[in-house]
Amino acid sequence: MYRSAFFIATLCYLLACTEKPKPQETTEDPIQIAFLSDVHLTDVYGQFEDTDYKGVRNPGTERYTLARTMQSQLESTRLFNENYFAFLAALDRIVDRGIRFVVMPGDFSDDGQRVNVKGLQRILTYYSEKYGIRFITTTGNHDPARPFFQHAGKSDFLGEGGKSQPIFSKAGMYEPKGEDTLPVVVTEDIAKLGYDEILQYLQDFGFFPKPTDTYWETPFSDYGYSDYEYDKALEQSHLEHRKYAIPPTFDTIPDVSYLVEPSDNLWFLAIDGNVYVPKDGADRATEDPAKYSGASTGYSEVLTHKSHLLPWMKSVAQRAKALGKTLIVFSHFPVIDFNDDASPEMKRLFGEGKMQLHRVPSEAVAQAFADAGIKVHFGGHMHSNDTGIRNFGKEKGLVNVQIPSLAAYIPAFKVLTLRGANTFEVETVVLDTVPGFKDLFPLYEQEHAYLSKNAKNDLWNKEVLAADTYKQFTLWHLRELVRLRFLRDDWPEAFKARMLESTGIALLQTGLRTPHNPIALEEFLTAKEMDRTAFESWTGLDMIHDFYKLKNADELALSDIGKDRLQAYKVVCEQLEKGNDETLRLWATIFLKMCSGVPSDHFIIDLESGAVQALAR
Repeated sequence: MYRSAFFIATLCYLLACTEKPKPQETTEDPIQIAFLSDVHLTDVYGQFEDTDYKGVRNPGTERYTLARTMQSQLESTRLFNENYFAFLAALDRIVDRGIRFVVMPGDFSDDGQRVNVKGLQRILTYYSEKYGIRFITTTGNHDPARPFFQHAGKSDFLGEGGKSQPIFSKAGMYEPKGEDTLPVVVTEDIAKLGYDEILQYLQDFGFFPKPTDTYWETPFSDYGYSDYEYDKALEQSHLEHRKYAIPPTFDTIPDVSYLVEPSDNLWFLAIDGNVYVPKDGADRATEDPAKYSGASTGYSEVLTHKSHLLPWMKSVAQRAKALGKTLIVFSHFPVIDFNDDASPEMKRLFGEGKMQLHRVPSEAVAQAFADAGIKVHFGGHMHSNDTGIRNFGKEKGLVNVQIPSLAAYIPAFKVLTLRGANTFEVETVVLDTVPGFKDLFPLYEQEHAYLSKNAKNDLWNKEVLAADTYKQFTLWHLRELVRLRFLRDDWPEAFKARMLESTGIALLQTGLRTPHNPIALEEFLTAKEMDRTAFESWTGLDMIHDFYKLKNADELALSDIGKDRLQAYKVVCEQLEKGNDETLRLWATIFLKMCSGVPSDHFIIDLESGAVQALAR
């Protein structure tokens, strides 16, 4: 069924690449594991099975394409289209390095649509069969978006002549607006799948046991390591045996967490952190997806609605230690504050519901994981690069490694190298060169021309198309996202206006006007051995853009900001923290915390002490 090498969807891409050798297995090399999170795959070369619609023809490649508009992806926290090419490039990098295990902690699809999940299945099957890679996956809040199948669609696919093309899974879901709107395409392949359908397509990638596995279990298994039998594991892996009762209605819905030992003494604990809380008024035992909330909040709701996971996790950790297994723990959601512990100040400055602060896990989450004996956790969800540490004493330390997304700045994946029983080496691999990432640009040219003629407000900046590398492209995505969405939705109007009107030198002068001991500017600059130009070369808007770079990429943003610019920011913030302006004091504290996090690029984790030590490149 899967022999025709990656089929139509990616054949052209793969033929353009050089043939890659199969990974060499040796007993001497340390085990390496790649982590690819938040791929958000849109199969831009996918095909609908129940309609003749093939997408829009790309004048640059002559291929029919199922892509979203540039306007829509520059207003989203993730790219929809170019990350397709980034995913293939990342897998090729992994093949080149001879890595055999690839962990995917959720949001592997755009929104769990059949066309995209099938595209993912084809890609993973190709790399599994050709290069011997073992993919081990878990679910994210986008896959599934709700626990059960739901009709859905998007109105912002790219259509003929640069127009938006609505595509929905059911007739009548979308009414065209105006005579210029393209007719709606109806295909069930764009519906959002539930657990049952997604696992049917991705059953070979960890969710179910394989005959070659040494061991496999779920939180609901009634067997142990000593009496393990594949046939028994296979029977108990059926979804009807993997459900739990969720309050307040106590509906039974799936939990697809599992433990697998694909190679001797290597345990992967894949946690399904999705919690779909029944809405007020929902009937008991309903399978109506509209009756459930989304799962974007993460682990704070796991503690209240999925408490069966914690005793199981503790049991796994204890058994791994007793049996001498190396335990790799991952899920979609972070378990420690991912804002360099600046979240309290961010809530005071921006508001509780802004800056995705509702996704910050409570301290009780980290405590629960540490109490369960988990030493290191790999998570995604936030599309950011970060490392968090908590130490609760009595050998209860916890490290959370945040995996960046391939669909946002900074586009990267993590590689874990096992250096002995108690040492994890973590490396971040940034994707800069991505073959094919500009293939859809001719379609965006058409879109921009159409929007320009039709007086579209807040039109995206065409300079985006001047990006030479994929990393530059994601930087443009972030820049436009700040302009088109973040400044509008997250920033208090008065503070935003103040920052946008400020220059670096003006912010420094404000910081020097301390209540009781004002400092002369020239005297201060002389003492710091700095020139005025270090502060005159940037504005408040530049500082905002660089704040988001730090927030998303942590220390990996330093090369894009520049050493001198970052030093100027720090000097300004140190002065603003001394002032009597509460808003600017909070801003300064937040910015300085973002500049001083735990190593997140290339580092060593000592599992015994919980210490994290940076490694030189």
